[in-house]
Amino acid sequence: MKNKIHWLFAFLPLTILARYLLPGHHILVFALAAASLIPLANLLSEATEQLASHTGHTLGALLNVTFGNAGELLVGFFALRAGLVQLVKSSLSGSILANILLFLGISMIAGGIKHKTLRFNSLAARTRATMLVLAAISLIFPAVYHYFGGRLPGSREADLSLEFAVILLITYCLGLLFTLHTHSALLSASKEDHSDHQPGWSAKKAMIVLAACSALIGWMSEILADSVEPAAKMLGLTELFVGIIIVAVAGNTAESVAAIRAARGDRMDLSVGISLGSSIQIALFVAPTLVILSHFVGPAPMNLVFTPVEVIAIIVAVAISGQIAADGESNWLEGVQLVAVYLMLAIMFFLLPAHL
Repeated sequence: MKNKIHWLFAFLPLTILARYLLPGHHILVFALAAASLIPLANLLSEATEQLASHTGHTLGALLNVTFGNAGELLVGFFALRAGLVQLVKSSLSGSILANILLFLGISMIAGGIKHKTLRFNSLAARTRATMLVLAAISLIFPAVYHYFGGRLPGSREADLSLEFAVILLITYCLGLLFTLHTHSALLSASKEDHSDHQPGWSAKKAMIVLAACSALIGWMSEILADSVEPAAKMLGLTELFVGIIIVAVAGNTAESVAAIRAARGDRMDLSVGISLGSSIQIALFVAPTLVILSHFVGPAPMNLVFTPVEVIAIIVAVAISGQIAADGESNWLEGVQLVAVYLMLAIMFFLLPAHL
């Protein structure tokens, strides 16, 4: 199977050639860029597993989502510079939904098929779920301000979003301190999750592969971001659907592959850490960072005001993930339920009109 996936690396040079030799064929460029992410995601997930064998599941999951979300941050930066603020915001909310519903659900299905019950550290999962609640709150308050006072003369909506961004970044850093230092022993992998998986790579090699894959994923994601808007118009898709479903899924392929592989190996602490951790990092680090960067690049500052339907969808997703994380156990049926919710949301976003 791995050898078959390795053949897909041929899409990388094809994507680059199509980008510069066939600039008008946006659908082709988009398809090639999306396909090129598959082998890169597979290699990144393998490097993550190797590194987790050296560092442990908690730090391994953090490194995975950090390298995986580097592409999301780069795509957001280039999109902001091009003035595609709405596409950036919808891809951020879509990434949160994809990680905690679609990818976590597929991971539970993949792991549940091989193992009747999948166990993980419930305290660590609840801690991440609580951080996701904070992320949901950070979306509610700017929306409330926007619809009740943000449209009045003298509104300081941009200032509010910037101040919220600083608070979220500080909270994220304190969360890392809690997870990796002060309470690391309590949040370590459950006893059932310790396997005999032995590292075949050195930690240095794994880090080099992670860095190289992240750089290539960022490059392919940039090409994908440049082609996705014209490709969507050719296909008759709305900007909201493209950002929240297509760009989000394509941009988070790397983390999803790693989470699925970990679940199949009965390492649900790593799998849950990647899925929930990625959503947390996007909400508390990537989004606030892009808000701050938008004051220096792009035509106008980006705010944290999302559409009501996005806010409601994230609240629902966070509530469901918290419910599943409460007992420290999962199975394939819970995975099916998560995927079902995501599919219903995807259908709703597809049918929504272009202007809400």
